[in-house]
Amino acid sequence: QVQLAESGGGLVQPGESLRLSCAASGLTFGNYNMGWFRQVPGKERNFVAAVSWVSGRTSYTESVKGRFTISRDNAKKVVYLQMNSLIPEDTAVYYCAADFSRLTLQTTPESYNYWGQGTQVTVSS
Repeated sequence: QVQLAESGGGLVQPGESLRLSCAASGLTFGNYNMGWFRQVPGKERNFVAAVSWVSGRTSYTESVKGRFTISRDNAKKVVYLQMNSLIPEDTAVYYCAADFSRLTLQTTPESYNYWGQGTQVTVSS
């Protein structure tokens, strides 16, 4: 059974940092592109970042470039999202997701096979 478990969310002030983690089990982690998405109540789930299974190449949505960094540790089966210089607009539930073996990084939720339960990130003064 595939499980993706996010952790590391919380309440921070603007300008502060958080690091999200997503631990995977039940799948061959090294064969999956891994992505982070976020969602606010009443709105669609939006792409944040992704990292390739084959090249380590990364992709980011424009609003987080230069502030967020996605990385993966295949030995530990964990994907991370380092979030710096957080702003209130980053407030959302953050989900990690796994996409099997594509050669290109996908930015749409329907492209991903597995999802975690999400972790809340709140940026507020």
